[in-house]
Order: sequence, then structure tokens, then C-alpha cells
Amino acid sequence: MFKDITIDQCDVNNYTFVDVRSPSEYREMTIPGSMNIPVFNDEERAEVGTLYKQVSKEKATERGLEIFSGKLPDFIKEFQKLDGEIVVFCWRGGMRSKAAATFLDLMGVKTSRIQGGVRAYRHWVLNELETFDLKPQAFVLNGGTGIGKTAILKQLQNVGYPVLDIETLANHRGSIFGQIGLTPSNQKTFDSLLLKDLMELQESPFILFEAESKRIGKLLLPDFLVEKKQSGFHIFIEMPMKERVNHILNEYRLHEHHDEFAEAFRCIKRRIHSPIANQIEDELKEKNYKLILELLMEYYYDPRYYHTASQYPGDQKVTIKASSIEEACEEVKKFIKGSVSIHENLSLQR
Repeated sequence: MFKDITIDQCDVNNYTFVDVRSPSEYREMTIPGSMNIPVFNDEERAEVGTLYKQVSKEKATERGLEIFSGKLPDFIKEFQKLDGEIVVFCWRGGMRSKAAATFLDLMGVKTSRIQGGVRAYRHWVLNELETFDLKPQAFVLNGGTGIGKTAILKQLQNVGYPVLDIETLANHRGSIFGQIGLTPSNQKTFDSLLLKDLMELQESPFILFEAESKRIGKLLLPDFLVEKKQSGFHIFIEMPMKERVNHILNEYRLHEHHDEFAEAFRCIKRRIHSPIANQIEDELKEKNYKLILELLMEYYYDPRYYHTASQYPGDQKVTIKASSIEEACEEVKKFIKGSVSIHENLSLQR
């Protein structure tokens, strides 16, 4: 017989997690690292749910079993391909995960089920984030728009540095233009991914992340992370305007997302001195993105950057000048290696 386990027993290193909810539920939020082998697809779930609400629980259960029995052989085969001990879950630890675990057990597939399902996991995530005490020393990457802070963090992460890549978790670049060409994570998914990475980084001697505001698009950062940013050591990076513009053009591909770009600009137009805002509006008609970006940085983003830089005392920040993302990355490495007592068990590659 399958066994029920609590969220606290759900070690991702020891179990293979399978979300048996419908594909749309899985996309909305799941336990990080889980795969989706649904008992019902979205249409089947809607059909059973309608019967439950409009007819009776018995009719819904009967129809659910009828649907599930027809796909049971393929369902079992999918699980037989998996390695390790399997843990299944649904929304509340109810009928779908119970049916899956019961049939898998009958077929000799060792299986456990999460008590309370993904709803219990969500409550656990919120509680952990509410009480999380981030221990490592914080180095905060700061600087003007277009210097490639996320690209720098990714390069550092690739060579072993402990990086919390907040914008990648959010799938949002952090500004009013930040979701151009992207589908941002929802709050539930972001919280789950954030907690997973934080727990993995908790024993690092230090942590690197980008200076973010409390809000990234529609997402909210937990208070402790905002406070960690405020108390951390800030590495301000300065880079030539030409390099910054080229980086934005390469990353955002504005010619493919003109309407999104124009709409985002109109959200901040009133915050820009009217003659400059009107000039940008005119240049948008010509799709002169290079000039538009130069104007946005000079008259909107850079003044905000210099204001932010002035808020931190001299002993809490350093300024690095670089001509490219690669050079900035090397300068950040040098600074950190000269500032941190590296633990023997942390290998930072050159």
C-alpha cells in the first residue's frame, strides 16, 4: 500500500515528484523539479468538475473512473520509465493522487503521496519565506540600465559563484519594459523557485544578486530580501553608452516587439520632460530604437541610477568601470576575491 508523507519529508534529492493534476494546473504552479503525468487533461477535468457541481459527487466519481481506466495502461507505462522512489500529488491530496497511487501500487510501482497536496506545499513555501533568515554576506550588483547585470551574474554562476538570479526566476527584467518578449512567472511559481534557490545558497559564504526594487512587474519580493539588498555591499558598474545600447538591442529585439515597447513607453511618458518625451514618441514612429534608448537612459534611467548610488555610504559600495560585459565580469571576480575570505570548500574557478 502506498504511504502518505508530509511536506517536511519531501526531499527533492531522494524522490521523483510527479504532479498528476491537469496541464494547466501544472503550468500555473507546481513543486520545482516535478514532472506532469496527469490523471485528467484540462477538458476531462472540466467535465468531471461540472458533474460534481451540477449533478453529484457519485456521478463525478463514476465518470472520472471511466475516463481514467481508459488511459490507465499508458499512465502506468509513463511511471515505469521513472527512476527512484516516486511521490505523487494533486491539489489537496484528494482523489486524483489517491487513484494514481493506488493503481501504481497494484502494478508494483513504489509510490508515496503528499498529504495535503500542492496546497500544503504552497502554505509551507509562504511560511518559510515569512521566517527565512538569509545568512550569507550579500554582494549586490548595481548599475545603469543596459550594462548587462543579469548576463554578468549568469557568467559568474557558470564558473561556480553563488548567484541568486532573481530576474530569471521572475522571467522579467525588472523595469517597465521588463516583460517585453517574455511571459512572466506568477507569484506562486516565483515564490517556489525563489525559496528553492535560497535554500541551496544558504550555506554559501556569500551570495551575489542584482539590485531589485520591492516589485518586479506584478511580483513582490519578500521583505527579508529587500532588507538584505539594503544592508549588502553594492558593486556599481559603469559602462559606455554605446555598449549599453547594443546590449539592450540584442537582448530585447525591439524590432520584433515594437507595439509592446511603445505601450510600455507610454506608461512612463509623463515622468519624462515633455520635449524629450515628445521626441521619443516621434522616433518611435520611425523605429529609431538606438536614439530612443539613448534618450531614455540619459533623461530617465541614468538620473534614477545616480540617485540610487548616492543613497549608499562610501564604505558600502564600490564603482567598477568596464567597456564590456566580459570585462565587468572579470572585475567583479577580482573585487570579490579580494574582499571575501573564501571557504576551503568553495571552488571559484578563474
